[in-house]
Amino acid sequence: MNEELIEFLHYIRVDKGLSKNTIDNYKRDIEIYLNYLKKQNISNLNEVDRYQIIKFLEYLKPKKSTNSIVRMVSSLKQFHQFLRQENITNNNPMQYIKSPKKNKHLPDTLTLQEVTKLIEFPNITDELGLRDRAILETMYATGLRVSEIIKLKKQDLHLDMGFIQTIGKGNKERIIPIGDTAAYWIQQYMLNSREKLIKNENVQEVFINFKGAPLSRQGIWKNLKNIVLQAGINKNVTPHTLRHSFATHLLENGADLRMVQELLGHSSISTTQIYTHVTKQRMATIYKEYFPRD
Repeated sequence: MNEELIEFLHYIRVDKGLSKNTIDNYKRDIEIYLNYLKKQNISNLNEVDRYQIIKFLEYLKPKKSTNSIVRMVSSLKQFHQFLRQENITNNNPMQYIKSPKKNKHLPDTLTLQEVTKLIEFPNITDELGLRDRAILETMYATGLRVSEIIKLKKQDLHLDMGFIQTIGKGNKERIIPIGDTAAYWIQQYMLNSREKLIKNENVQEVFINFKGAPLSRQGIWKNLKNIVLQAGINKNVTPHTLRHSFATHLLENGADLRMVQELLGHSSISTTQIYTHVTKQRMATIYKEYFPRD
């Protein structure tokens, strides 16, 4: 059954152009599924029917969150649909399987004061501190995903025209405006830090580590955690928190939902609508705090 998995991963990478992170998620889910089938002495995917899928999902319930099971159902639907269309199997056992409702989780956000405190914390007299300042300014000013930040290349910067370009999920290109403040700190980093850190001129990525190599996802996460801790911000802050804060602050200041959808690179506006819940929640908190008769 590993051959079927290899073929499927090749299909979603080459034909569908999915990102590495999405492919890795599919791979993990389907490996769990295939290992379960192996323990059930099922060696042929043609033997799988709807009832075995239901038993598998019941097996997962005590071990996985509802959202993880939702993702698993999505992974299995894609996998079995591929097997059927390629005539690897004779039926699609996922055809009548319904996905459980996903738990709604409001994303964590920072206030404008917390964002300012975080962004201004790195020591800009230090080469790595200046780099971190440029990264934080860019993440908050553009709402880029961490995967997009680490892939950002010099040719993607059009700071004199006030925008940057990036390739997001599904290999979709988008153009994002960038404010003067973030553009200034990127320029300062490029001139006074990157030029000193770079070891190989062939490296085109904008943000690099102390060895002169492109920064990794783990590198950005680790640096951000340290900055949050030292800045005394008592919230669980991840790179995505800055993306959430970017979207929430735009909407709070009157931005159109469709515009925020385009900036974030969401394929569906329903994904963007979660930020309207965040702003309403913040509004209720402020109302309770300041309305004199509440």
